[in-house]
Amino acid sequence: MQYFIGIVPPEEFKNKIIEFQQKYSSPKLTARVEPHLTLKAQGGLAEDKAWIDQVKMICASFSSFKLRISDPQIFGDDILYLSARSPELFNLHNKIVQEISPTQETIKKYFESEDFTPHITLGKTVYGTSQKELIDMKIQAEKELGPYPSFEVTFIRIYEESEFGNYTTYLDIELKQ
Repeated sequence: MQYFIGIVPPEEFKNKIIEFQQKYSSPKLTARVEPHLTLKAQGGLAEDKAWIDQVKMICASFSSFKLRISDPQIFGDDILYLSARSPELFNLHNKIVQEISPTQETIKKYFESEDFTPHITLGKTVYGTSQKELIDMKIQAEKELGPYPSFEVTFIRIYEESEFGNYTTYLDIELKQ
């Protein structure tokens, strides 16, 4: 069983992303997990779940914050995503990574710490979307998903792998209000 920690966009925008993904991307992506911004990837989040108490302590002292979604970008040639901006987001990510303390190898594998690029995935070639389709999707995302919202992040969500590669909500943890 694997876990990761994410931030969920507001319901209205989340639904807009799902509609976009269903229209332009492989159904495999939309079936795997709801649209989210990965705050902490799987590395170091062990099945014993002892790390959850550490995450709860961080969240209890970390105030809610504003997050801004922005223009679509492409990682390499393989992943189309919406950017996200917020200094507090980086601080929260780094606090969780430091507390969980994954190996340096794991941090590199999951692009954490200084390699962290906050984003919401829109499409991936690994799920059958071609590189050309990603470029076309980027153009459509600019038209269909903008204007991009800013929203208050008041909680984080822990996702649990329900079956291989598919994730569902395990637990929501409120940030300090």
